[in-house]
Amino acid sequence: MEVQIGGKVYEIPQGTSYRQLAQRFQPEYENDIVLATVNGKLQELHKTVQAPCSLEFVTTGDKAGAQSYERSLILLMNKAIYDLKPLEEMEKVNVKFSVTHGLYVEVTGAFKVDQEFLDQVEARMRQLAAADLPIGKKDVHVDDAVDFFRRVKMYDKERLFRYRRSSHVNLYNIEGFVDYHYGYMVPSTGYLKYFRLQLYREGFVLLFPEAQAPRVVPPFEANEKLFDTMQKSSRWCEQLGVDTVGAINDKIAAGQMQDLILIEEARQEREISDIATLIAGQPHIKFVMIAGPSSSGKTSFSHRLSIQLRAQGLVPHPIGLDDYFVDRERTPRDENGEYNFEALECVDIEQFNQDMTALLAGQKVSMPTFNFKQGRREYRGNYLQLGSQDILVIEGIHGLNDALSYSLPRESKFKIYISALTQLNIDEHNRIPTTDGRLIRRMVRDARTRGNTARETIARWPSVRRGEEANIFPYQETADVMFNSALCYEFSVLKAHVEPLLFGIPTDAPEYQEAKRLLKFFDYFLAVDSTAIPGNSLLKEFIGGSLFQV
Repeated sequence: MEVQIGGKVYEIPQGTSYRQLAQRFQPEYENDIVLATVNGKLQELHKTVQAPCSLEFVTTGDKAGAQSYERSLILLMNKAIYDLKPLEEMEKVNVKFSVTHGLYVEVTGAFKVDQEFLDQVEARMRQLAAADLPIGKKDVHVDDAVDFFRRVKMYDKERLFRYRRSSHVNLYNIEGFVDYHYGYMVPSTGYLKYFRLQLYREGFVLLFPEAQAPRVVPPFEANEKLFDTMQKSSRWCEQLGVDTVGAINDKIAAGQMQDLILIEEARQEREISDIATLIAGQPHIKFVMIAGPSSSGKTSFSHRLSIQLRAQGLVPHPIGLDDYFVDRERTPRDENGEYNFEALECVDIEQFNQDMTALLAGQKVSMPTFNFKQGRREYRGNYLQLGSQDILVIEGIHGLNDALSYSLPRESKFKIYISALTQLNIDEHNRIPTTDGRLIRRMVRDARTRGNTARETIARWPSVRRGEEANIFPYQETADVMFNSALCYEFSVLKAHVEPLLFGIPTDAPEYQEAKRLLKFFDYFLAVDSTAIPGNSLLKEFIGGSLFQV
């Protein structure tokens, strides 16, 4: 039958597996083929050709391919650990969160996680990879899955499947070791050639390549401040007993979400208050510089911090770096000829430093307002002069970059990095990427405030991420404090807001695969009514109803 591959039509026998076709066409690809897109739908390579179709291969250099590699590598790691330690000695293998170039993992049980143990795990992983064992897939009834995971002490999965709407679930296995993973896998262990384990803190880091260089395992970079922030948030969720989706669903089903929401909001308010106290205790600070990636809640955070600064006797003045944008015709463009609003060159750095230096010297300064419709900076008679108790709260993506504020003394600046660092995971082996949380927030806000479709937001997201990689993440460790704006309950609230937007993406659109993945993700969650959320919540910046002008 006719199969179109890479724009050419081939005669392919019915029943031929996509893996057989991948092996045939592999020499034409630089990176390993791990999945296939068949008539626009992602498929694992064990599937077979049953009808004429259009087929494209997905490699580890593609986002979906890199995700399947990471997912499969976790399965391989778990197989190795359970091979080395009997079930009676095991308590939990917890894949907690992403770190630079890898995943942070903690293993608990009746043994010590040290370098000797880690060397044994890595050696066993390489042995399994060299054996090129098939990664099997089996459809089982959800009741059988719940019973199985209870017996093997994977209690997070047992909890998760209690809320499974479908009566069946797909489980993966390597040579008898069975686990559940959210998403597609590579066909066999032989594909998993590039990885390394690094002992770190109470656990270790599973290092693996990124899509940009799928055959290179980058060196481990210990971003201590970011790690501490993630670990603090993770420990807090564990303390509350809501570190996984199943645990959150338990709270919802028991009618306990109101208390959880209020506790989470109180925790964030306390952290913001602590930051304000820290700032107020250093009278030489005149500039609070706030930066973070897209959809972190920077604007709401700035408002709430300003209120806490007022409670400390200070007089905060908010300044948006966007008001210092250069006129539209001077705005740099990216490689596609589109305006690159994330570039530092978008900001009139000289004017900004001139004004800030004058304010620091006690002079009166005419402050600009950027007219986004006209693409021009305007002056509307807004003057500012700093007194002894006045302080500027400056918010913008370049706030942590000293190239922006080069003329200001370091001791006059207090830097805050804010991001929505997702601390909730699906279960002990399936994490929720932080970028997913921010993308979902942005889709909801863009649809509400800008009239953008979810398809438009998804299409724009890679460009946004490139801007963050270039202009924000390199400076995050220079922050004086980090603030995690993620809320453990937020996905349960965002579910009702984002699902209709995702369903609106046509099945033939390039963004449909991402929409389908996110819709499957939200199937895990029970929904929560957003009316229970306080008006000053950071989440209100995205779903609407905020007390602040955001």
